[in-house]
Amino acid sequence: MRVPDEQSSTHTYNLRADGSGRDHDREQATDAAFEFESVSESESESESNSERDSDDDSESESATATDHTMQSANTDCPDSLIVVSNRQPYRHTYDDETGVDDGTTIETEDEHDTDTTDTSETAGSPPPSISVDEPTGGLTAGIDPVLREANGTWIAWGDGDADFEVTDKRDCVRVPPDDEAYTLRRIDLSEEAVDAYYRGFSNRVLWPLCHGFAELVEERSDDLEWYRTVNERFAAAVADHATEESVVWLQDYHFALAPRMIRQAIPDSASIAQFWHIPWPSPATFDYCPAGEEVLEGLLGNDLLGFHVERYANAFLDCVRRFLPDATVDHEQGTVQYNGQTTRVVATAMGVDAESYDRQARETDAAQLLSLFDRYDIPRNSAIGLGVDRLDYTKGIPERLTALERFFAENPSWHGDFTFIQKATPSRTEIPAYARHGDLVRSEVDRINRRFGTDDWQPIVYTEEYVEHDDLCALYRHADVMIVSPLIDGMNLVAQEYVAACVDTDGTLLLSDRAGAHERLCSHAVSIDPTDVSGFATAIDDALSMAPQERTARMNALRSSVFDGDIHNWMATQFDLLRRVHDGPDAGVESRERPSPM
Repeated sequence: MRVPDEQSSTHTYNLRADGSGRDHDREQATDAAFEFESVSESESESESNSERDSDDDSESESATATDHTMQSANTDCPDSLIVVSNRQPYRHTYDDETGVDDGTTIETEDEHDTDTTDTSETAGSPPPSISVDEPTGGLTAGIDPVLREANGTWIAWGDGDADFEVTDKRDCVRVPPDDEAYTLRRIDLSEEAVDAYYRGFSNRVLWPLCHGFAELVEERSDDLEWYRTVNERFAAAVADHATEESVVWLQDYHFALAPRMIRQAIPDSASIAQFWHIPWPSPATFDYCPAGEEVLEGLLGNDLLGFHVERYANAFLDCVRRFLPDATVDHEQGTVQYNGQTTRVVATAMGVDAESYDRQARETDAAQLLSLFDRYDIPRNSAIGLGVDRLDYTKGIPERLTALERFFAENPSWHGDFTFIQKATPSRTEIPAYARHGDLVRSEVDRINRRFGTDDWQPIVYTEEYVEHDDLCALYRHADVMIVSPLIDGMNLVAQEYVAACVDTDGTLLLSDRAGAHERLCSHAVSIDPTDVSGFATAIDDALSMAPQERTARMNALRSSVFDGDIHNWMATQFDLLRRVHDGPDAGVESRERPSPM
């Protein structure tokens, strides 16, 4: 994540002298005691701002500075929309690390570090104030204006240390703070729940499994049960808000079991949809999934299930056919009939706010770039390569470093004249596989720099530091080569961000053929196999040596594709599909986009 998922606004809340922000005593059920049938307790869950779970590493790592006038005129939004996500759109935190000490630990934005500081007020001290982090990019900023228009409900994990100081008895708060256009309902999760549901089954089982790393699947004793319990709690919150006309839209792999639970708890006339932002594995890989049939049955509680690209949608249908023999799968129509319900499976590639990246890149200047060169000790005349990733084993960073090492070994003429900047953001460091991966990447960077570096030049500039968004746009604009080389990705929005910000059309995109974005951009990007060291190194050389006319022609074509398929287009497509599913066959469901036949 290049910048925090949300940027703090200037809106503050002043609490009463007793540190309370509400006029009632909050009754909170414990995680273990919660029963799905009880929907009177309101809880909401959202993902920690320090991490992006999905492959949309914009996560899944930068935040576009999108204002709240984001276009929604072309989205035919359902009248009663309920969004369910792990990450919340607005997050309330105490200013200056002040707050009410309730004896619990609080996850900070920096990799779930635990804040155990005693923040209880002393006699005569002024009441603490609360600030609000607001959405500035990606899917969150895309949905926010739509919910404002629809007066809908957003259900998410309340991970801010002051989140529940501003909610009512149902754990709801109207947002945004200066408009109060829709309801945010927060789920209050204990540390045990977060560790098991989020760091456990979500990211120790589903994430590696769906990305094809079955050997990294780690089953812990209580993770699945907690995952099931948290899904039940979200389903209960949905049931508390749903009406006969509601459309429920779930986001990503944190809620694989929830659709079936929701279907059993809300009116039959209400519709349920889900977008799965990460890849879907082959049947051979999915066979390693604990409770695999339960996961499939849960997802088939949806009326509509979306993936970024067709091969993931088809892989899901293959898994249903193999592991649920009672299901009727129609690959040509993209449908599954199971337990009397039809689920439609579609593929729609997500985009970025291309206009925003274009505008912000144009606002950068040469002085800003020179300042970055000085900060990272890069020679002024050096060509620049760029990589921007979470420090995740799916992103192919070690393979990228190996290719760069081969390139420098075979092309000594580029020594001192080409510098590769790798921005890496530590992620999920509590999980051993991630910690080991980070250590490997850092050691490889050091080794390569020792091999080729001089007193005046280092071939690889590696940073895990926070990068301001305008600096990121400056790097995007002026990078001669952008390398996006994941071993597998659901989509990867970083590639599209770079293209949108490459306003001078003089850069070249090297793109892994295993990224979802490759299906949209492969015709004019330089395609690479991230595991083919020789071919990868040659592609770097080809990109740096490419004729200016070819470079411009390629980038102009890429920019047309990215702007035509931007986040606004994707959002409009999602709500068109939701409307058609909700309104039934007469609304033209049969004509909407589907995956191709196998």
